[in-house]
Amino acid sequence: MIDMQNKHDHRNLDIDKAGVKDILYPIRVLAKNGGMQHTVAKINMYVDLPRHFKGTHMSRFVEILHEYRGDMSIRTFSRILDDMVERLDAQSAHIEVAFPYFIEKAAPVTGTPGMMEYACRFICSKKGEKDFRVEITAPVTTLCPCSREISTKGAHNQRGRVTITLRFKRFFWIEDIIHLIESSASAEVYSVLKRPDEKYLTEQAYANPMFVEDVVRTAAQKLEQMKDFSWYAVEAENFESIHNHSAYAYIEKKVTATGEQRDKGTPEER
Repeated sequence: MIDMQNKHDHRNLDIDKAGVKDILYPIRVLAKNGGMQHTVAKINMYVDLPRHFKGTHMSRFVEILHEYRGDMSIRTFSRILDDMVERLDAQSAHIEVAFPYFIEKAAPVTGTPGMMEYACRFICSKKGEKDFRVEITAPVTTLCPCSREISTKGAHNQRGRVTITLRFKRFFWIEDIIHLIESSASAEVYSVLKRPDEKYLTEQAYANPMFVEDVVRTAAQKLEQMKDFSWYAVEAENFESIHNHSAYAYIEKKVTATGEQRDKGTPEER
């Protein structure tokens, strides 16, 4: 049969990314407790397309994905990128895998269990060298230091969202980064709380007020102490309870070969 994708295109324009987007696919992710967590991922897969080809072979993306469906992990993404480049006759490849990760979490006082969902994303690319980033998002509670300082009764608090993105030197566990995020805020978020738990968390947040700036700095300090990462970004957003806007802060750093760290520039400078 005629291979239309390999037909010549006369417009003389390279395409940076061509492929498939928003594939819902069941995957298994290695958990710290030694088991495998079954979840459903939303996956994007792209390769570059040289100017002389009319199109890429979309079915090959799904074929590659199917071959790795039982072993979708940090350890296998390098091979997936290699297969994409080879089988699609490309110079570069890109894959994004976003999925919910669940952890059973006990309430702080009563120990009542509940399932917490955390958003995770693997972002991998190959263009000469390979680049691999892991993105983990967790909810937190913050209490405003300014509100507590100026108020005679109480202080306003809010639920926030913290995202950490990492380039790593050594294998790490998703659970460890989630714990790092949750311990960097005024208090944690739980799916099930009884009255003793609510009292405990309310008082804990009041005793530990934090701006979004405090959250990103605290999380960044903890990442630096782990010494497992060559680059990281920490992003915090508070969904303010008494303002008609969100509060936001962001830190991005690269770890040099000597262990010293420097601020990153703009995307254009990078």
